[in-house]
Amino acid sequence: MFDKYFDELNIGERWVSRGRTITEADLVLFSAFSGDWYPLHTDKEWAAQTSFGQRIAHGMLVLSVAMGLLDMVPGPIVAFYGIERVRFIGPTYIGDTLYAEVEVTGKEEKDAERGVAGFKIKVISKANEIKAIMDIKILMKKTQSD
Repeated sequence: MFDKYFDELNIGERWVSRGRTITEADLVLFSAFSGDWYPLHTDKEWAAQTSFGQRIAHGMLVLSVAMGLLDMVPGPIVAFYGIERVRFIGPTYIGDTLYAEVEVTGKEEKDAERGVAGFKIKVISKANEIKAIMDIKILMKKTQSD
């Protein structure tokens, strides 16, 4: 649905993204990229002794995957405008398949050609467990320009 332009969006409109499964490689690569080697994400034996019982994905990895699931296309999308709120609800484990439930929550005129659209993103698992919730803003073209 991120192929729609600002003027085509309706507040309250909802959709669900395709899915993506979190892998051990995701945790290792995200640790290397971010520099976050906290043992809850990287040490199988250490994580097994925690209340989670196993390694969990970095919160920022979960948000990054969710943003990738949105499949933003260059036509309508000008830029990512910001994150308003984030809450991590439950742990994401290796093997969890994540989806993004998206709802249009607001629209603000920016100028004659662009608007800022608000979206609530719920990151959910295949088992319908909520993993994270965030409110984001996207700067968008109002209509398709010829």
